[in-house]
Amino acid sequence: MLLSLALVVLRAPGAHASEPPLVMGVFPRFSASETTTRYAPLAEYLSERLRRRVVLVTSKDLESFWRGVEMERYDIVQYNQFHYIRSAKKYQVIAHNREFGKSTISGVLYVRKDSNITSLTQLRGRTVLFGGSEDAMIGYIAPMYMLLQAGLKKEEFTSLFAVNPMNSVIGVYRKQADAAGSGDGVVEQPALRDAIRTDELAVLAMSEKLLHLPWAVRRTMPAKLRETVQSLLTGLERDEAGRKALQAAVLSGIGKAEDKDYDPHRKMVRAVMGASVLQ
Repeated sequence: MLLSLALVVLRAPGAHASEPPLVMGVFPRFSASETTTRYAPLAEYLSERLRRRVVLVTSKDLESFWRGVEMERYDIVQYNQFHYIRSAKKYQVIAHNREFGKSTISGVLYVRKDSNITSLTQLRGRTVLFGGSEDAMIGYIAPMYMLLQAGLKKEEFTSLFAVNPMNSVIGVYRKQADAAGSGDGVVEQPALRDAIRTDELAVLAMSEKLLHLPWAVRRTMPAKLRETVQSLLTGLERDEAGRKALQAAVLSGIGKAEDKDYDPHRKMVRAVMGASVLQ
């Protein structure tokens, strides 16, 4: 089955022709064009520093992206926390995003302030619009975990899915659902502030803080190369070109991460989806 992928090929000056390119995948929380705008400068930065060609890959949807993960198509990949813990046998986490100055993100259930909904139990019999699919760690799994912890059962409310966490919030703002499953950073996104009046929304519930989106590399990558990629990603703030790449990606920085940092995420996944999904 062919993958629906767009490739941006960047040639590093002096790259060794005998070395195969490194494929960098970024999961599609934005459109392919927006992902390219944000991450092409980072791919170029890595190419120049590694002196090795880098291929930036974007996917049209989560299904095609996940096929790429399962096929180990990506040498370097940024994806959500659920993707990582499902693929940890094939990929080794090395770093995590810092966005809007934070290394963590929380799942949030948003409601309109004029909805008079003040507790999770009031969502019984109502509609929750989750951001993304059931693979969405922050847009679905963390909010669903909070609902289950509050004593609700999945069949006691209607679950709908928006394309992404931002659209779920927009949907609730427009009264298309009673609550939105999203992340606490979404209200900081300039695109959302341009689309709606975020001051008309209220946080109904917020999960514990979870380490942000992971960066991982294939476990078959040589240790020296893995360490170099990790050093480059976590050192972007140290030079002007790196800072420009971060700015283009709308990132505050990239910090180191290791597998145990994602154990809190595993707890939520087991509660929402069952332990078998992680086997």
